[in-house]
Amino acid sequence: MQHGTPRVGLFATCLMNVFRPNIGFSAVALLERAGCKVSVPMEQTCCGQPAWSAGDDDTARALARQVIEQFEGFDYVVAASGSCIGTLRKYPEMFASDPDWAPRALALAGKSHELLSFLADELKVNVDSAYPGRASYHDSCSGLRELGVKSQPRSLLGKVKGLSLLEMDDAEVCCGFGGSFCVKYPAISEKMVDDKIRSLEATGADTLLGGDLGCLLNIAGRLKRKGSRIRVLHTAEVLAGRADGPAIGDEEPR
Repeated sequence: MQHGTPRVGLFATCLMNVFRPNIGFSAVALLERAGCKVSVPMEQTCCGQPAWSAGDDDTARALARQVIEQFEGFDYVVAASGSCIGTLRKYPEMFASDPDWAPRALALAGKSHELLSFLADELKVNVDSAYPGRASYHDSCSGLRELGVKSQPRSLLGKVKGLSLLEMDDAEVCCGFGGSFCVKYPAISEKMVDDKIRSLEATGADTLLGGDLGCLLNIAGRLKRKGSRIRVLHTAEVLAGRADGPAIGDEEPR
C-alpha cells in the first residue's frame, strides 16, 4: 500500500451502470471511508471482455487501449466485479506482441483490484455497518478462479452487526450465467441456476450476497420466477449500509 492518500479510479462496469448504480455508490462510499480519493472517469466504456471471449481480438484491444489511457494515471483501479478486473489482468496477454502497449498493459494490470479483496487485503478496512439477516455468499467463477477472491468477502461480512453468514453446499459452483453461456446453452444454464437455488434455500438464508452483478442478476431473476422472497444484494451494498432499498430484481417504488 502506498503512503499518503491513494488515488483510486473506479471502473464502473456496464452491468452496474445500467442495472444497479447503487453498487457503484456503495463502492465509492467504502473507498472514501477508507481514506481513498476516488474518481470515476466519465468516458470509460466496456473492459473488452465480451469481444475477447468471442474471439473479436481487434475490438477487445481497441476497448482495452481506451481503458488503459483513462486509468493509467491512478494509483489503483478498482471495480466491484471480479469478471471485469479479471479482464484487465488479461491486458498483458492481449498486447504481448505489441512493444508500445505491452508495458502500459502490464502496469495497469498490476494495480487493478476487485473491490472486496482491495478493501480486505490492501486497505484492511474496519467494517462499521449492520444488516439484520441470514445471508449466504455465492462465489463467482471470475472472482474465485481468476483472482482468488474467497476469504475476503467472508471476512468483511463477518464484521457486519446482526448478519449471520450461512455457507451453502457447492458455493463455488457456477450459477449458470457465464456471460454468453446462458444465451448459447439456456437449458444447461437453467439447470445450473436451479441447483444453486436449491443449495441456497437449504441454508435457510433470507439473503444472497455476491461480488459479481452478472451472477446476482441471473440468480435473482430465477428466484423471482419461482416466487421466492430471498433478497439478492451485492456485498458492497451491505458493507456500505446501502441495502435498505429494493433488492436486485425487485421493482423500484413508484
